[in-house]
Amino acid sequence: MHQSPEFFIDRSLGRKHLAGTLHNLGFTVHTMASVYGEEVAQQLDDESWLRDAGNKGWVVLMKDDAIRRRPAERDALAEAGVRAFCLTNAQLRKEEQTERFVGNIERILRQAQQPGPYIYGVYEGYIQRLWPPP
Repeated sequence: MHQSPEFFIDRSLGRKHLAGTLHNLGFTVHTMASVYGEEVAQQLDDESWLRDAGNKGWVVLMKDDAIRRRPAERDALAEAGVRAFCLTNAQLRKEEQTERFVGNIERILRQAQQPGPYIYGVYEGYIQRLWPPP
């Protein structure tokens, strides 16, 4: 059995619901606030935290799938070999967001054994590679 990855949760997913649920399932979870402090977390650009998370080998959970279309953020993600899993529906309530990630946790863990960089979309009952294009 592979060692479980550590997760980094982007601020777009909040600090408590998903983080608490994953922690209760036995995972190590980092949030923007727990890593950078609340004030810095609000101001920090995506390139910085993407690079940091990738360099630490953390699996990124996020809601901002536009990152793959923004060159500076995509470059940071690629350079740091980030393994990212992303909700593509910004309208989900926090309970639904958590359910999407938890419902796919085995798929996420299986894919996370592969080196990055990549972004996978997280949907109801499956994950699908968004970037780089398959």
